[in-house]
Amino acid sequence: MPPLAKESINRRKINVGSAAALLIAMGLFGQILGFLRTKLVNGNFPNVGPNSTDAYFAAFSIPDFFFFTLAAGALGVAFMPALSDHLQKNDRKGVWELATWLLNLLAIIMAIVGVVMFVFAEQLIHYIVAPNLEGQQFDNAVNIMRLIAFNPLLFTISGIITSVQQTMGRFFFYAIAPLFYNLSIIASIYVFKDSLGLVGLGVGAAIGAVLQLLVVLIGNFGLNFHYRPFINWKNREFRQVLRNLPARSLDQGIDQVNSIVEINVASSLRQGSISNYSNAFVLSTAPILLIGTAISTAAFPRLNQHLSQGRPDLFRKDFLKILRIMIWISAPIVVTGFFARGYLARLIFTAGNAEIASIFGFLTAAIFFRIIYSIMSRWFYAQKDTRTPLLVSVFTVGLNIYLAVNLARANTYDIEGLAIAQSIAATLEVFVLGAIMLYRDPKLFDSQFLSGIWRIISVTGFSIIAGFIAVTFYPLNLGDVGFITLGSKLALIAIAIIGTHVAISTLFGLEEVRPIFKRVKQLLFKPLRLN
Repeated sequence: MPPLAKESINRRKINVGSAAALLIAMGLFGQILGFLRTKLVNGNFPNVGPNSTDAYFAAFSIPDFFFFTLAAGALGVAFMPALSDHLQKNDRKGVWELATWLLNLLAIIMAIVGVVMFVFAEQLIHYIVAPNLEGQQFDNAVNIMRLIAFNPLLFTISGIITSVQQTMGRFFFYAIAPLFYNLSIIASIYVFKDSLGLVGLGVGAAIGAVLQLLVVLIGNFGLNFHYRPFINWKNREFRQVLRNLPARSLDQGIDQVNSIVEINVASSLRQGSISNYSNAFVLSTAPILLIGTAISTAAFPRLNQHLSQGRPDLFRKDFLKILRIMIWISAPIVVTGFFARGYLARLIFTAGNAEIASIFGFLTAAIFFRIIYSIMSRWFYAQKDTRTPLLVSVFTVGLNIYLAVNLARANTYDIEGLAIAQSIAATLEVFVLGAIMLYRDPKLFDSQFLSGIWRIISVTGFSIIAGFIAVTFYPLNLGDVGFITLGSKLALIAIAIIGTHVAISTLFGLEEVRPIFKRVKQLLFKPLRLN
């Protein structure tokens, strides 16, 4: 067999489990760093007053908006299917050419955007993001935004390169690169606290973006990457990517519009509302990234390959298997988050904050459905359909904004109204997408799949009972502070819920639990080789 053909066959045998395990492990470490970063920011800077962390959280909203709207839509779901088609033909040169053309185009766009954010930072903060920030708060937000104005450019370059690496089955550098971003911000807290103050966090974020890109570039070793400052506008695949890009970009963009509206609404309530909601939102993103993003990212190249090979049957089989696994894993995590919301809030905010816990409690439904959405959306993206998720998102985000504006008022649900709106919109989005999927493929959700989901729901009922009993035995007391005290109670609650989930799943014969016992059996009984 020719070496190139053999290499292609080996590449196509992407081990989704191994890739997902790597991404979850690195993602968990990254979330711990992100959690520590937020805790240290809260512990070293106040959430009210002239140097309030409101400015820190507000400053990132516009850069995030431009990155997700203009660049992130091109990465992965609008880009990787085209790469997969090239690799199916053993055309690595075509892969890198396509990546280089897209990189050049988006780099030009994001460089222009960076200049706009740098020049008009004051107007963006005052008129769009947080009109009620004043004095030192306003100045801090403007200075931080200017420091990170070109981060979207660096993230765009990193994202395009890691999309290629993932398509080729190389996930390690994609997984570890974000760790350097968090580490840089953490270091900036101590390096610049007494000199630049809150603005030093912007310096740390800018340096972190550069470090992240450098790590990603190291991951190109051995992949025969050759950069050329050229864009081939006549190439058919490149034009196809560009045609798919607007729908996906708008899909991402309207989510960021929703985030900006939430910050705007929070700023109209009182000082500290932006920080409290942002802290709760940070807690909610951890399981979404660890479970939803990690597993769906690992599975996406394989789903693309099945369709590139003309095997929709394998595509359907793998999709349903992954969907069931994600539902089974996320259920006890969400239950744990709900019952342990007070412990988590006090861990992330040293002095303890009941409002963060309350917001997070209302976000738990959104967590579950955002995790499910991450793989359901890729069902469409693998088939190069970015339009349908966009139309659904336009409707649900519009609903989210309407609910947020009307529910997050001092005379209604206050800041918790933002979380209620998020959960309602996330739930509706998944059900609408599911209905469309079933309409297109009536055999998709078969009786075997639905039976498994019903059993998972039944198991979750027992997990909820276990959670209620656990918090009764290990309540959150006023004097509970510190990582050891809070962490030990949180661990006991999590063990009770997850242990119940695994045990009842075994009794119910759920196939998702089998790999766990298989792995434990290997660890306990597999003989060691003695040389």
